[in-house]
Amino acid sequence: MAVKREITGRHVLFGFVAAFSVIIGVNLVLAYQAVKTFPGLEVKNSYVASQEFNSRKAAQEALGWSVRASHADGVLHLSITDKQGNPVKVQSLKAIVGRATHVRDDVAPVFQFNGLTYEAPVDLGGGNWNVRMIAIAENGTEFRQRVVLLKQ
Repeated sequence: MAVKREITGRHVLFGFVAAFSVIIGVNLVLAYQAVKTFPGLEVKNSYVASQEFNSRKAAQEALGWSVRASHADGVLHLSITDKQGNPVKVQSLKAIVGRATHVRDDVAPVFQFNGLTYEAPVDLGGGNWNVRMIAIAENGTEFRQRVVLLKQ
């Protein structure tokens, strides 16, 4: 003869506590992962940055530069050209190459100008990479750009 079991209030309570414990636990893990991989602040004071944005944008657009990034045989090429398509030699060039989602793979390559492009030895795996560059023009104008590099 089978024993008939009843669902009591205690069983329902344990079921609800178990279900919500799983939900809360997963949320905590996801929140921790999101905060752990966040690269940080882009600017110290967003209000001041917003007040200077239009003047910096106008100065940068006046340069008329175009930037392309490519990677082949372990070398990252950064091509900066003017309105006529001629290579641009800058006063200084700094860049951070990394993934869009985390900073673990970020590298700061040292670029050399070869007369046409800036190149630096960098080992990159496949996927989506961002080159966040800051170049200073010969006249002192700062040129900032994020260049997307899709590597197969």
